Amino acid sequence: MTGRLEGKAAIVTGGTNGIGVAIVQIFAREGARVLFTGRNAARGKAVERAVGAEGGEAYFLKSDTARGGDTRLMASTALKRFGRIDVLAHNAGIWPFMPLDKMTERDWDSVIDNNLKGTFFAVKACMPAMIKQHYGRIVLTTSITGNRSGIPGLSHYAASKGGQNGFIYSAALELAPHGVTMNGVEPGNILVRDAKSKAGKAHIALNKGSIPLKRMGRPEDIAHAVLFLASDEASFITGQTIVVDGGQTRPEMERMIL
Repeated sequence: MTGRLEGKAAIVTGGTNGIGVAIVQIFAREGARVLFTGRNAARGKAVERAVGAEGGEAYFLKSDTARGGDTRLMASTALKRFGRIDVLAHNAGIWPFMPLDKMTERDWDSVIDNNLKGTFFAVKACMPAMIKQHYGRIVLTTSITGNRSGIPGLSHYAASKGGQNGFIYSAALELAPHGVTMNGVEPGNILVRDAKSKAGKAHIALNKGSIPLKRMGRPEDIAHAVLFLASDEASFITGQTIVVDGGQTRPEMERMIL
């Protein structure tokens, strides 16, 4: 690693599983001091120990980003520990499958509160410190779903992710005069769950067939894109999203005869 975040203070939400774990690990390897959040304390402590064993610096805080009070505590804890907040990688989100005809108001609100309102809360909590220091990098994990594609059973998730991109485009303009950038990474199909079951293997095979690179994405594929946008290498990029999907959303048709 090259120390691209050396001396930076970073917050990672949703840092206890899949993509979030990879972001925490890569940030720490690149020299950042990391405060990461999640709802599962056992997983959080395990990630904290794993990063520490590698010589990195990461601290777990149990937190629910769907609650404004939790995100304010997250920001204040980071400021007390690090003295500043340089990077917010907002990765927390949920994606429960639910057909629209069976979806209840509670189902809808749960996803919107976690994915979209949680984005608002996390950014609002961190931006005062970034504005005060006239420096900040905010990176949201969004999705190709809702922005470039759709999946039956995920209309609430698609709406929340489309909302995140819209939030980026406008909020980035407000933050830019203060030296704060805001961008997003849109993952495609990323292998983050146990694939040992028959159903899991079938799901992977189906997804591989729709991806030109013929493999599922890895959490590290997303984490490296987040790292780039969080680094000073991306200092002139704001209000943008990067698609990381192995080319899945690019083909004009499923198959072509060459």
